Amino acid sequence: MDRLKICVEDFNFYYGNVQALKNISMNVYKNSVVGIIGPSGCGKSTFLRSLNRMNDVINNVRVEGNVFIDGKNIFGSNVDVVDVRKKVGMVFQKSNPFPKTIFENVAYGLRINGIKDKKYIASKVERSLMDAALWDEVKDRLNESAFALSGGQQQRLCIARALAVEPDILLMDEPASALDPTSTAKIEELIQELKSNYTILIVTHNMQQAARISDMTAFFMLGELIEFDQTGTIFTRPKKKITEDYITGRFG
Repeated sequence: MDRLKICVEDFNFYYGNVQALKNISMNVYKNSVVGIIGPSGCGKSTFLRSLNRMNDVINNVRVEGNVFIDGKNIFGSNVDVVDVRKKVGMVFQKSNPFPKTIFENVAYGLRINGIKDKKYIASKVERSLMDAALWDEVKDRLNESAFALSGGQQQRLCIARALAVEPDILLMDEPASALDPTSTAKIEELIQELKSNYTILIVTHNMQQAARISDMTAFFMLGELIEFDQTGTIFTRPKKKITEDYITGRFG
């Protein structure tokens, strides 16, 4: 069985005349965690958002090259972007719960997909909250506002919301950067657990975090993919001096 999940080939991305990503090629395998590191403004988030065509909402952008998910080019002419986004969930840096109850936050994606079966929705909400390691903390509070939760809980709620629509891939853009160390540890544990069912790409500024949770690490610099290898190799035997300089804190 071919375990290739995402194949990026010679991918270029432009904001107007500004080229933000240059000839990115990368293979991502099923049930792996890919850490994406690099200094601010190097194209990490632009790359991540390209994988579920989130950048489509920005005016005057264009792409060249291909991104295949399960062998299908997501930038092909007959692709339904809604289907792409169902398959590729996203969790942002800042937790962004909706002004609804905890239950309705998780049920939201199911409802907009036209699901009306109350029993199914309730079981899916429970399962998603369990998968996000939040159920035990909120099972008696499902009708409270999501804003009553702590920052770390809100972020796990956003992960549950992303999981409810059954994506295959989870994109995380610095999901723990605004959280305290305890909440960060919970998110990291959660990522390790979710890996058995999902393929995860995570942008992080935190080198130690990338080293702890990633199977593969991609180092971006000025829109280029400088090095992409097994995490142990990147952190202990990088092939390029610039990678070593970044990882050891000489710049960034």
